[in-house]
Amino acid sequence: EVGDFFVGGQAFDVNVWTSPDQRDSVTDVENMLLDTPDGSHVALKEIADVRLAPTYNAVKRENSQRRLDVDAEVDGRDLGSIVDELEDKLPEVKFDTGYTYKLLGDYTERQEASKDLRAWALVAAAGIFLLLMAALKSFRLSVLAYVTLPMALIGGTMAVWMHGGIISLGSLVGFFTVLGIVARNGIMLLSHYQHLEEHEGELFGPHLIIRGAVERLAPILMTALTTGLALIPLVLTGNIPGQEIEFPMAIVILGGLVVATILNLFIVPSLYLRFGRNKLGREIAAEALMPPGLA
Repeated sequence: EVGDFFVGGQAFDVNVWTSPDQRDSVTDVENMLLDTPDGSHVALKEIADVRLAPTYNAVKRENSQRRLDVDAEVDGRDLGSIVDELEDKLPEVKFDTGYTYKLLGDYTERQEASKDLRAWALVAAAGIFLLLMAALKSFRLSVLAYVTLPMALIGGTMAVWMHGGIISLGSLVGFFTVLGIVARNGIMLLSHYQHLEEHEGELFGPHLIIRGAVERLAPILMTALTTGLALIPLVLTGNIPGQEIEFPMAIVILGGLVVATILNLFIVPSLYLRFGRNKLGREIAAEALMPPGLA
């Protein structure tokens, strides 16, 4: 480079090149003739050391320190396992005095985002339990609905395993979305059971469980179908550029919806039949089991 050429506020490098036959090898470059001020010629090897050597194509500066970025693309493996291997291998590398390394990029940003996501997930988990308490007005039923939430993650986990077993940031978002859907459907089902007992005079028992599940079948299926249909285009297009977050999220949500729907329609009613009897129902059942003389 011998100078810069400015056009429209942009700078373009001005480089001097020789003809291809004079730069085909190191020997050709060494024998290149240069003009001298007195009109004679001199070979480049007589005034310069010509050799092949590694060099930096760009050196950046940050905080009064020079920095060289080394980029790499990931193919065939997940980013987390590669970074873990680098963290094991890099301490074995002997760097020259004054040189050090630092791992940056997508993995570091994902780790920071995951930490924030986990912190907010704890807040959301506490909020979900408070909402269950407010909706069901029963600590026992709130715990019953709460302990069934992790079971809904089975479908999402199976979906991740079927697509490579890599849990990304998008997958985590999908898991939290499934939890929200399961919590919503659980509140809707359990509160309907309470409504049937308290306002419609339905006695606690299998008939109550079956009637409540049948009457809430359509809303639960509508939630699952509308959400699933909206995500099908993302799944069909695959993991293409631009869908690095949306594709794994859609996979987890679809897998989770299948298990969550089965959970809400079969597991939750069974658990309610076992643990959901309210105080009045327990008293009636106790009186029914008493001998006639004691009653």
